[in-house]
Amino acid sequence: MGSQAKETFSVKRVAIIGAGPAGLAAAKYLFAQDAFETIDIFEKQSEVGGVWFYSPQPSSTLGVPQVSPHTPPDPPLNLGGSLVFPSPMYEILHTNIPRRLMAFSDFPFPQDSLIFPSRDAVQDYLFAYSGSLRHLIKFSTRVEDVCLWQSDGKDQWDFTFTSLETNISSTTTYDAVVVASGHYSLTYLPEIKGIREFHARHPGVITHAKLYRTPAPFKNRKVVVVGNAASGLDISAQISGVCRKPLLLSVRTATPQSNLDFVGGEEVGVIEEFLVDERGVRFHDGRVEKDLDAVVFATGYLFSYPFLSLKPQLVKDGRRVHELYQELFYIDHPTLVFPGLPIKVVPFSVCETQAAIISRTWANRLPLPSTEEMHKWEEAEAGKRGASFHVWPKGGDAEFVNSIHEKLQGGVGKPPPRWDDELMWQRQIYSDAKLKFEVQGRTAKSLAELGFVYSSKGSGATQKARADEDIAT
Repeated sequence: MGSQAKETFSVKRVAIIGAGPAGLAAAKYLFAQDAFETIDIFEKQSEVGGVWFYSPQPSSTLGVPQVSPHTPPDPPLNLGGSLVFPSPMYEILHTNIPRRLMAFSDFPFPQDSLIFPSRDAVQDYLFAYSGSLRHLIKFSTRVEDVCLWQSDGKDQWDFTFTSLETNISSTTTYDAVVVASGHYSLTYLPEIKGIREFHARHPGVITHAKLYRTPAPFKNRKVVVVGNAASGLDISAQISGVCRKPLLLSVRTATPQSNLDFVGGEEVGVIEEFLVDERGVRFHDGRVEKDLDAVVFATGYLFSYPFLSLKPQLVKDGRRVHELYQELFYIDHPTLVFPGLPIKVVPFSVCETQAAIISRTWANRLPLPSTEEMHKWEEAEAGKRGASFHVWPKGGDAEFVNSIHEKLQGGVGKPPPRWDDELMWQRQIYSDAKLKFEVQGRTAKSLAELGFVYSSKGSGATQKARADEDIAT
């Protein structure tokens, strides 16, 4: 962060959109700063958890293709009289991160937890973590519009929200807004030759990982899974156990052999065309597969904030959020922040660190650079990072967490996290350890059970880590 402040903040009332990990961490640090009069958290679900709040029933809508972020969000489902916004969580899912590394810095997972906690264990953990914040949360409340205006040169944000229980809308004003609504809602499903006609003729064949819950619907079916990041490989391994052999895994870059062996599928190239009459696809090398029963796109999500009334729009093609300093502060109006954007990071620690920065900045204890300097930072980073702007390099999260801890230690407010040598080691070996955890039946409660033993001498690793991969967040 910079050494010269452009302005002095006069933030007293703060709104947080989302009670998932990023929103809860932001609230903890803002509350501990003891500089703000009001902290309100708006959560559209009936409980905390964000992406970890599981819905057994998936979304009822899917855009085929879906490439624009300026798309209405999926409507909620009415389940037993309650409105539920389906998450992308599936029934059997475990974190890719060992529990100590996964946890918030001051709130460990229970010691009897699996070393890679299950999705329901993470949800229980977040429920417990939210205990001191629950009086701040407005549950079943959807944010409809966030509009900026200024009073005496200071930002003001008009906030319109609707209670999903009463259907009554209200508007109030805040000095600052934390957008922690996540980025696992609006699916990305690419435009491919013939895909529209195929979907119209064969509805239900094309689907997305967000709608996956269990492998049962794929029993004895001919299946292609598109994408070999964390969720694509996990889903492929589950479907491969029941589908017609072999499952076909369509990829742009080769899958590590150990992962491919575990999936038990056959790797193929990129789909270049959907063949309507054949109910099939043509791959880039000319290979044709006919009579497909399912094509599951594990191709990720688009950034989208339909409630933000801002010009220019901060999201253009859905691949990144523009006009941000350090991927966090809206440069022209830094009373708007976006924690949780970085990809391929350990999310809870990064969100905590960002929360420490936000709380101190708005309390005028950590100055920002000038607007010009912040724009120069973004321009320089965009030139270096290209299309994968929010994807951090291997080791980027460790450097960020520990450098900010060193900078802010001893300051006023809740201390940010720090990774010791053992956590650094866990970050290096997590991918190999997670694969062993899956292969051995998802029962291990320690890394040692999987053959990974930390030693403070030397490098600490008893196993060689593979190249970095996606982390399920």
